[in-house]
Amino acid sequence: MRLPKPKRIVAEKYVAGLSLFKQKVAKTKLSANESALGPSPKAIKEYLKVSKNFKRYPDSDGTFLRKILSKKFKLDVNRIILGSGSDQIFELVCKAFLEKGDEVIVPKYSFIIYRIYSKMNGAKIIYSKEDNFKISVKDILKKVTRKTKIVFLANPNNPTGTYIDKKQLITLRRKLRSDILLVVDDAYYEYVKSKDYAPGLNLFSNFKNVVITRTFSKIYGLAGLRVGWGYASKDIINALSRIKPPFNVGRPALFAASAAIRDSAWLNKEIKHVNKWNEILFKEFNKMKIIKNKSFTNFILINFDKLKIKSHKVFQLLANSGILVRKMDVYGIKNSLRVTIGKSMENKKLIFRMRRILNVW
Repeated sequence: MRLPKPKRIVAEKYVAGLSLFKQKVAKTKLSANESALGPSPKAIKEYLKVSKNFKRYPDSDGTFLRKILSKKFKLDVNRIILGSGSDQIFELVCKAFLEKGDEVIVPKYSFIIYRIYSKMNGAKIIYSKEDNFKISVKDILKKVTRKTKIVFLANPNNPTGTYIDKKQLITLRRKLRSDILLVVDDAYYEYVKSKDYAPGLNLFSNFKNVVITRTFSKIYGLAGLRVGWGYASKDIINALSRIKPPFNVGRPALFAASAAIRDSAWLNKEIKHVNKWNEILFKEFNKMKIIKNKSFTNFILINFDKLKIKSHKVFQLLANSGILVRKMDVYGIKNSLRVTIGKSMENKKLIFRMRRILNVW
C-alpha cells in the first residue's frame, strides 16, 4: 500500500534545553533564559480574568496590544506584527524572503532557530566568525556574496551574552547592500546598560531593509504563552501579514502581554535583580576560572578548558542535585555550559554546588 510521504526537510530539529530530569520537574531550572522573578502579578491577574472565557477567539491581528506597543515605543501601529513568540516572526521572514539557493549569514554562535527556518526555506547557511565570542561585523561583511539575502543577529547575542556597539551595528547596515535584509533580534536588550549600546529598534525604526524583533518570553516572564512582535517597513509587514496564520496569539496571551508591558515597576525590579546577580555570579565564576567573557544578559556562558573536569561531567553533577543548565554542544561551543540567572535562592544553590564540584572555596 502506498502511503503519503512528506517532502524532504533539510533543516535540523530544534533541541530545547531539558525541563525534566529522571521524569521529575527540575527543582532549579536554569537552562532556558527564562525570567528570574516570573511574570508581573498584573499580567497573571489579567490572564486569569480572560481565562474565564476561553471559548472566544482572539483578535486576529492583536490590534489592542499593537496599539499599546505603538504608544509605549512611539511607533507606527501599522508597522507592528505579532507572532507566537518572536520565533514565528523569524519563520515568516524566511518564508517571505528566501528561495532555494539563497544565502543567509548568521554568527557562528547564535540562536539556532535562525538557521533552522532558513534551511527549511531552501537557503544555505553561511557562518561568520566571532572574536572572543563577540560578533564580528568585519567578518559578516567578508561573507557577503551576490546570493546573500538575509543577515540574522541577536544583540546582545544568545548564547554568548556579548553585544556589538551601536557604531558597529550602524556600520554593518550601511555597508551591506540595500537589498540584503538585516534582522536584529532585541530579545535581551533590556538588560544592557552600557553607554555604547543601543537596541535595534532605536537605531533602525525608520529603515526599509531592517526587521527588528522583540519578545515577551524573557524579561516579561511569559515564555509559556508565546508572544513576540516585529517592526519593519509597511511593505515588509504587509508581506509577512499575508502569510501569518490567523489567531496566532491567543486571547490570554494578548491580555497578559498588554498588562506586562505596562508594568514598568515590575520590569525594573527584574532588571535590578538580574544585573545584581550577574555581577555576583561573574565574580564567583571568575574565581573558579570558568569565565571567558562578560555577559550583558540574564545568562552567563561558562567554559571548562582551564580545568581538568569537563562540562558534561559538571552538567551531570548539577543535574543530580536538581539543577538544570544548558549544554552548548548544539551551539558548537565545546566544553561549555550556559547558566540562566534565577531567583536569589537558586543562584545561591548554584554557587554552592559549583564550589563543591570544582573544590573552590
